[in-house]
Amino acid sequence: MSAAQTLVGVTRFRLRSVRSLPIFMLHANRTIAQIRRADGFLAGAVQRDADLAFWTLTLWRDEPAMRAYGASGAHRKAMPHLAEWADEAMVVRWLQPDGGDLPAWTEAVRRLRQEGRALPLRPPATGRAQGSFAEPRITGGMRL
Repeated sequence: MSAAQTLVGVTRFRLRSVRSLPIFMLHANRTIAQIRRADGFLAGAVQRDADLAFWTLTLWRDEPAMRAYGASGAHRKAMPHLAEWADEAMVVRWLQPDGGDLPAWTEAVRRLRQEGRALPLRPPATGRAQGSFAEPRITGGMRL
């Protein structure tokens, strides 16, 4: 990756049940605290969708910085639970010119639909093709 680019990461996952919400929120708050201190983290935002789906949009100095965050601390502790909490999970990453701000959420949605990859879950949601999630109906969110 060139020094003139930053890495954008987008995640979307939907909880299986509202029963998972309290433990998920505990882990989410811990990962938010971790990301704010992470070396190489430049900017980010999170959104809550109306159908128990949660979105993250992050901007990183480079891929090694993003991977180091994901492989450590609160994020690493939460990830093994994703398969039990979620019935849909997707990620996408792309490079953008350095110095750019976070892309718009509309771009994040478009990229996730067109270029995203599904994460393995047990069992996954049935009857949906990859990237066929409903248009987001945002009920809350914040910048990181």
